[in-house]
Amino acid sequence: MKAQPLGWLALCSLSLAAQLNASPPSEDPYLWLEEIASERALDWVKARNKVTLEELTSSPRYDELYQGLLEIYHSSDKIPGVTQHGDHYYNFWQDADHERGIWRRCSPASYLAEEPAWETVLDLDALAATEAISWVWKGATVLDLTFDRALLRLSVGGKDAVVIREFDLIGKQFVADGFNLPESRNHAQWVDADTLLVGSAVDPAQATDSGYPRLTWRWRRGQALPDAEKIYAGEKTDVGVFAAVSDSLSGRREMIVRALTFFETEYYLVGADHELTPIPVPLDSEIGFFHDQLLVEVKSDWSVGATTLPTGALVAINFDAFMAGARGFTLLFTPQPRVSLARQGYTTTRNHVVISTLDNVNGRLAAWRYDHGDWQAVAMEAPAIGSISARGIDSNRSDQIFVTTSNFLSPSTLHRQTVGQNDRITLKQTPAYFDATGLTMTQHEATAPDGTRIPYFQVGRADLEPDGTHPTLLYGYGGFQVSMTPDYTGTWGRSWMARGGVFVLANIRGGGEFGPAWHQAARKENRQVSWDDFIAIGEDLIARGVTSPPHLGIMGGSQGGLLMGVMYTQRPDLWGAVVCQVPLLDMLRFHRLLAGASWMGEYGNPDLPAEREFIAAYSPYQNISPVGDYPRILFVTSTHDDRVHPAHARKMAARLEEFGHDFLYWENTEGGHGGAANHTERAQLHALGYAFLWQELSGE
Repeated sequence: MKAQPLGWLALCSLSLAAQLNASPPSEDPYLWLEEIASERALDWVKARNKVTLEELTSSPRYDELYQGLLEIYHSSDKIPGVTQHGDHYYNFWQDADHERGIWRRCSPASYLAEEPAWETVLDLDALAATEAISWVWKGATVLDLTFDRALLRLSVGGKDAVVIREFDLIGKQFVADGFNLPESRNHAQWVDADTLLVGSAVDPAQATDSGYPRLTWRWRRGQALPDAEKIYAGEKTDVGVFAAVSDSLSGRREMIVRALTFFETEYYLVGADHELTPIPVPLDSEIGFFHDQLLVEVKSDWSVGATTLPTGALVAINFDAFMAGARGFTLLFTPQPRVSLARQGYTTTRNHVVISTLDNVNGRLAAWRYDHGDWQAVAMEAPAIGSISARGIDSNRSDQIFVTTSNFLSPSTLHRQTVGQNDRITLKQTPAYFDATGLTMTQHEATAPDGTRIPYFQVGRADLEPDGTHPTLLYGYGGFQVSMTPDYTGTWGRSWMARGGVFVLANIRGGGEFGPAWHQAARKENRQVSWDDFIAIGEDLIARGVTSPPHLGIMGGSQGGLLMGVMYTQRPDLWGAVVCQVPLLDMLRFHRLLAGASWMGEYGNPDLPAEREFIAAYSPYQNISPVGDYPRILFVTSTHDDRVHPAHARKMAARLEEFGHDFLYWENTEGGHGGAANHTERAQLHALGYAFLWQELSGE
């Protein structure tokens, strides 16, 4: 164990005492802040927002940061990401003239031009003005049989809850008396032009404890939803029950996907008579279809006869044969100690499965050609350091894919190529949003207390002197098997790197950088290893002379916000400033707030004494000490975040205020879990964070 300052040891003891003597949840003096829109709670929010705005907007850097970020978000030179539906490429676009955005389309040929001939399909700003509703785009599901209808998902203020409305892609208008689901955590899939598989949780009786639908119906055109035929009903304790429709060259399949926990799922094939047939794969696996093949991502060792399919593998087998009992799998990807499937896993074309992998957290591609039961490997190129991803353009009709490449210093570039051919061409490139002259990116490793090597990326001046004086921003997440990869991010670059700051991206356990095992090493009772990994990176940066505690800031959101709260309470001596975004912080009540119950597979159940004990050991809200020195912290959250309750940040700030600790607090009134509903709000939110970091870490 490394020696710690005596002051820190005393603070640890006091923090533990505060935890053991903490009031039980029923005696929490700040429960009233869980009332999202109560007058008392919102008055509390307004008062603290006012203090934060007055201080940070008067920072000498704020206006420049804000304008720089707004320029990036409103840039007309961004790559317009597209999805092909029929003969059109569709794109959702926001800029200075389209604050809420437009859904638009062009032909594939036109997309090759520098200025494609876009046709507006839906103007969300106009819709919001006409209907006097703060609509935020959440996506569309296009009928992939005729491509003339779509189900649009629209959110009020950016919440996860959406309304679903049927839209005519020919007439470019909503369908009168069409399919329409009122606001809830809805989902819907097309079966055919007149039939949907839907789930809705408008009625609390139809929702799980996590707030997602637990029932699925077959809803036919002209029916009232209560008259629709019920296909499946899950349990209240499930995370949710969802429908899926898979369309491949071997046919169309309807499925029920029952999420028992965040990481355990049952799959059922829906027969013609609505009979459900279980697909017998391990609960923690993920499946897909390609031609007549079932694809399975293996999340834990799977014993099949005398063979064990390893954790992190991707395997294929004829689906009908599998359902009949066959188990002769083809291994399409076998994990290595530092090589794993990337989060997106794979994409398909007419004849290929293209696999995305991470090799020591750098992106790689591989492909397999499938021909009547025969698999053949196909090599693909990738950059030495950086990210690469692939996406099939029209999986049932061509072998073309979009390939996106980037790294911290090289703008994202969109390519098109045919799998198996040397015909990759560049289509679009993000402009250079910051001057990268003199900057370099390197990869390092810190050593965790248990001896595990923890990688991290560093971007800074090539001539950086190891004198410990450099303002450094360390960013982390560490949960839900989400990987932190070396992508080009104009906001980090313009607001931090190009201004002389060192940027560091942590690849701690709990993420997916090295596959399922890397994630599982930090689940539930093992959560502390994730916190220790992040601390080890901070200590390594200091030991290498990159920075020192007064100049070392940290930032993270959601699960990363929980990471920030733990770093704030466990190692306040190590950081000069903390930015804690849309965080989880009261871990003894997280499962009772909004979608929190769905995350018990990640963190554990606080209602079980044994699990409550290990959660209480790190829960930030319960581990604040009334004495001791803490770094200054900025909380950022959103009133309308219906995924992570804003009370986490509210209550933590209130407790700090009670103890006399210095903090700033900003709660946006729109924006959902992303914290902002449009580019203007997003620029303000991030400018506040960067202004705070520069102020605290450099004295400016």
